Amino acid sequence: MAKNKNVYTGTGRRKTSVARVRLTSGTGKITVNGKDVNEYLPFETLVMDLTQPLDLTNTREIFDVEADVKGGGFSGQTGAIRLGITRALLDYDKTTDKDSENSYHKILKAAGFITRDARKKERKKPGLKKARRAPQFSKR
Repeated sequence: MAKNKNVYTGTGRRKTSVARVRLTSGTGKITVNGKDVNEYLPFETLVMDLTQPLDLTNTREIFDVEADVKGGGFSGQTGAIRLGITRALLDYDKTTDKDSENSYHKILKAAGFITRDARKKERKKPGLKKARRAPQFSKR
């Protein structure tokens, strides 16, 4: 049996993407679906967006991040992983008082990372081209 390392987990959702994130003590390696994060995500801005919670709490070099993500596109998956990392960090820091000045909850809440972004694509309605886009009107 493998040695028991402390593992902190968090689930993140964004649009139609769902991410299961595990934080383990390590050197800052980030793996998404078995691949390196820079190999998996096509844009550097997405990688920066994904690592914001770790940078804010100065834990980027402390934890290895392992994420399994399904559904959606790259942007939705990035948002889901970011929320998962945030929740895992809160799991790690649960012994600290939330009102404390250096608690992760206070830092991440101020940055707006704890709130789940509930925006989803609106469904298409009958008789319309998209959710609200009506067909072009022709007088003749």
